[in-house]
Amino acid sequence: MPFTANRDYKAAPRIVASASGMYYRDQSGRQILDGTAGLWCVPLGHSHPVIVRAVQEAIATLDYAPAFQMGHPTAFELAAELVEYSGRRFGQVFYTNSGSEAVDTALKMVLAYHRARGEGQRTRFIGRERGYHGVGFGGMSVGGLSANRKQFGNLLGGVDYLPHTHNLEKNAFSRGLPEYGVHLADELERLVTLHDVSTIAAVIVEPLSGSAGVILPPKHYLQRLRELCDKHGILLIFDEVITGFGRMATPFACDYFGVTPDLMTTAKGLTNGVVPMGAVFSKPAIYDTLMQGPAGIELFHGYTYSGHPLACAAGLAALRVFKEEKVLEHAQGMTAYWEDALHSLKGLPHVIDLRNAGLIGAIELASLPGKPGARAMEVYKTAFAEGVLIRTTGDIIALSPPLILEKQHIDELFGKLRDILKRSA
Repeated sequence: MPFTANRDYKAAPRIVASASGMYYRDQSGRQILDGTAGLWCVPLGHSHPVIVRAVQEAIATLDYAPAFQMGHPTAFELAAELVEYSGRRFGQVFYTNSGSEAVDTALKMVLAYHRARGEGQRTRFIGRERGYHGVGFGGMSVGGLSANRKQFGNLLGGVDYLPHTHNLEKNAFSRGLPEYGVHLADELERLVTLHDVSTIAAVIVEPLSGSAGVILPPKHYLQRLRELCDKHGILLIFDEVITGFGRMATPFACDYFGVTPDLMTTAKGLTNGVVPMGAVFSKPAIYDTLMQGPAGIELFHGYTYSGHPLACAAGLAALRVFKEEKVLEHAQGMTAYWEDALHSLKGLPHVIDLRNAGLIGAIELASLPGKPGARAMEVYKTAFAEGVLIRTTGDIIALSPPLILEKQHIDELFGKLRDILKRSA
């Protein structure tokens, strides 16, 4: 089982059998409030009828179409809609099947772009400590989570890392973006000096780190990173697999922060989690540069299921729901209530930090001596038994509910967590 303590799980399985709206149900029909939108991937709630119908109709019309040297109408329709949804910040999209594949695709695009420009020596990537960019060898290499890397030996060479921005001493219990840490972006200048700017291809960061435990960028940090990349001719990649499609109560995190990257990786909420799909958004200059090469295949890369008809149908339906049901507007109306509810947990046993942005929250707990992660895992198991699904990474509880939540769902989520944390050892 993926990212699962298999032996521990099989001793006491947690199984969901159905889902609708804000809730999962187990095999006995017991409701479990979804505090994590699945794995950050169900912003519109479960089994949305518009998306269900779209996929049902799609499978009866075109079950599969090859993506190599041919296309189908829905793939182009979705691409056009995605470019519009991005506010035309980007010009093209490239379809993948997951966030991991989207990251590896973006890295390959960067290398191909620099080579097409006559700067093929630009092969070095700069990631960030505690960054998560999926589980492909490229994504693991530019990621900075040691647990994801330690079993797998040598990864890609030529990668260096910016420091992470998590600082409990300076920023604990911040409401929204923390004040301290913008200077950490200037570490890129040190890496440029160390490696020679002519070797650096791109910087890749999550605008807001999710899997590492909701690590927020300090105010103006991303703007500074953009300035430095522009100064040195380095491409900037935002990994928006988690933050894309409404998680910040804006279309993408780049809208929330007012910073546009050169490439943006997405997945998860793209299809509301219904059919696996990812997409890399690209600025027109990157596409146009690749199109100036010799005749033939300009980017020798792709997947059997790129732009799968069912995924495209789900993606189009999801965008329709976002627009027609004014989901982002609703989410924006919930953020203040969400923030207040989260920060009401301050002072509970073992809570050493609370942080939030958009409809994301984190509760950081003090670790049990010699047992990192054990305290949060016990809270996770207890919460599931008492009808709430949360997510943990180390001793951090991460929360990212479907965007359709109402105040009563926020009250239920934090009410139950408050009771559990009061009882936690």
